Amino acid sequence: MPRTRVLTAAAISASTVAALLALPAAQATVSNDVVVNEVYGGGGNSGATLKNDFIELRNNGTAPVSLASWSVQYISAAPGATTTWQVTNLTGSIAPGRTYLVAEAAGTGGTADLPTPDATGAINLSGTSGTVALVTSQTALTCKTAADCAADTSIKDLVGYGTAVVHEGSADAPAASNTTSVARDAAGTDTDQNGADFTAGAPTPTPGGSGTGSGTPVPGPLRIHDIQGAGWVSPVNGQSVTNVPGIVTALRTSGSKGFWIQDPTPDANPATSEALFVYTGSAPTVAVGDSVLVSGKAQSYYPLASGDTVATTSNLSVTEIGTPTVTEVSSGNALPAPIVLSAANVPATYAPDLGGANIESTPVVPTRSVLDFYRSIQGMRVEVDDARVVGPSDKYGEQYVTVKPNEAATYRGGSELLGDNQYPSGRLEVVANDGSNPHVNVGDVLTGATVGPLDYSQYGGFLVAASTMGTVQNNHLAPVVAAADPAKELSVATYNVENLAPSDPDAKFQRLGAGIVTNLAAPDVVSVEEVQDNSGATDDGTVAADQTLTKLTAAIVAAGGPQYAWREIDPANDQDGGQPGGNIRTVFLYNPARVKFVDAGPANVNRTTTGTQVVSKHGDPALTLSPGRIDPANPVWTASRKPLVGEFEFRGKDVFVIANHFVAKLGDQNQDGRFQYPAQSSAVQRAGQAQVEHDFVQKLLDVDKKADVVVLGDLNDYQFSPSLSALRTGTSDGSGQPILTDLISTLPTNEQYTYVYDGVSEVLDHILVSRGVKDLSYQVVHVNAEFSDQASDHDPQVVRFKV
Repeated sequence: MPRTRVLTAAAISASTVAALLALPAAQATVSNDVVVNEVYGGGGNSGATLKNDFIELRNNGTAPVSLASWSVQYISAAPGATTTWQVTNLTGSIAPGRTYLVAEAAGTGGTADLPTPDATGAINLSGTSGTVALVTSQTALTCKTAADCAADTSIKDLVGYGTAVVHEGSADAPAASNTTSVARDAAGTDTDQNGADFTAGAPTPTPGGSGTGSGTPVPGPLRIHDIQGAGWVSPVNGQSVTNVPGIVTALRTSGSKGFWIQDPTPDANPATSEALFVYTGSAPTVAVGDSVLVSGKAQSYYPLASGDTVATTSNLSVTEIGTPTVTEVSSGNALPAPIVLSAANVPATYAPDLGGANIESTPVVPTRSVLDFYRSIQGMRVEVDDARVVGPSDKYGEQYVTVKPNEAATYRGGSELLGDNQYPSGRLEVVANDGSNPHVNVGDVLTGATVGPLDYSQYGGFLVAASTMGTVQNNHLAPVVAAADPAKELSVATYNVENLAPSDPDAKFQRLGAGIVTNLAAPDVVSVEEVQDNSGATDDGTVAADQTLTKLTAAIVAAGGPQYAWREIDPANDQDGGQPGGNIRTVFLYNPARVKFVDAGPANVNRTTTGTQVVSKHGDPALTLSPGRIDPANPVWTASRKPLVGEFEFRGKDVFVIANHFVAKLGDQNQDGRFQYPAQSSAVQRAGQAQVEHDFVQKLLDVDKKADVVVLGDLNDYQFSPSLSALRTGTSDGSGQPILTDLISTLPTNEQYTYVYDGVSEVLDHILVSRGVKDLSYQVVHVNAEFSDQASDHDPQVVRFKV
């Protein structure tokens, strides 16, 4: 690359300037496509008709040329040491044989506006002499001699007019004036001889029209399927694309604003999508049905959740065109027919097992999995008919339906997780493009057609951005009501109340109270998870939760229930995970009219950090601390709730209850993402927690193999998971039988769920019992997870048995 000459102010003298003027003309390569076609610097000057200066470009080639990273630049006729090139950045593209108009600075005179320009700058060109360069970058030039500029390979074309030092060929173009421009001939002839190629005459600014060249715009070299490609990431990611044709199929006017386009003439490759999203950043000005040409930057955009980066996210990418220039070719066009999604064309396998590898390193094989299939039609119009809801509406108007109504159906209309990584392949998110919320529950049906482009969510997973939503058919799903327990049976329940704090609305407390009294039939003992401290999520060092519990127990009384007492252990501040500052914990609520809590251990011991132990008392198991925590210093409980164990007495018999809230799945990779099968990093800690608790239960059974032990709570894992296996297995009598029975597994398969996550009915909450617990009845009480109006995101459950 030639070295740029740098002249200091002291080095420039009259003789230096004379020497510069005497340098031989530069010899540049003739441009075979885009050239500077006309230059006018008299805009707004005395006697001028036009108000603005302008620079006009012309494409002499046979293909469109993207100008998205180009610029036009100007320098004065005799540049000095401090003179710099002035820059106007360009956008869009220029079609073959067409022109592109750049409006520059306005003067104080003139009577006529320029035609609508394709780009606008603020350069004040000389009306008589100067140099204009067309540059393939947007970085200011540094050359100040004809020779140096001729050697700069970023200069596509250059014209010096009047007495300019920098020009092409042996002579400048003629001088211009307030009423004349310098322009090439009608054919745009370029011989790199400014003096021969340009003549002075009346200004004739000709617009290209939104950067696509004047006259009828033509499609560029790439179609949408070329940009999408047959892989997971666009093959032209990060590159400028020109005049990509498509029909506008839908608009997004909130959030990440833009619109979708689809090519009505697909290629023969089933792996390449025919549609993509155009990101405008502001409200789109196009209309559905417009035929458009879009120029801009192709990009594989990764939706990122809070704290994610492109390097760390497990989300898949969405192919987009950003910083677009859009030309409308026609309007009112018919939209491409949607692809009807059903059991007939959606694969049975949701995601391929790649041993944890990145699916982006494999080709898109539409028949391999749902992820592949949806990637192959990303952005295209799809249709779901008479779609049953499997995940209720949330407050953002997001809900899930199934395109396979007979797949893994629950007894109340959901879609169930039946094994690890066996996600129901028919599940699909639906969001109304107009932002409306249908407030649907599981089992409701969106009758008729739900139609829109296939998008990918910020939180992972494909969705229909529905322009048309089916009509809601209400299935009138009723909350479950548990059977009342006979007087001789002990009832024990678990209920995650979702970050309950005193500042929560009274309505939440009222609904929780009514749910415990009516739907759970006022159990004798309730393990309550996610009870926050008195200041809620305010991180102020508060750890006590008496105000939260007073408000909850009062709501139970107001609903017609008993006056519950409670036992709990305050956590160390900010050490138990959950919402920062919330200090969530597990709590025992119990009805003292029915059951006695056996308090044990000295009052002055620090139960937050001191674990309870199992001892034998008259041949029966007992606790050194009741309530107590199980091995709270063990690293398996880091940033997680510690199990709360208590001894209860019912009708003269002892029952040991262990309340849990195992570490959450936060940090696990996305089930809908690029790593398959996804890594479940949190599972290792849960398995360790389960083993510690298993060993504690074993100690109770070692003292009395018939001891009544109930282990319950939000274990944040599935019934078939390693953590539940670790908790159940082992034996105290050599029989080979598990020491605990997970009651969820005793239900019919289509009833085994306590939670609905992203349209999947699954198990996170459990009640397990020892073999001493017999003659029991057990229910999952569905009051929350299947409904758009929820008091919590978990469903409670209850077991009744004779002690």
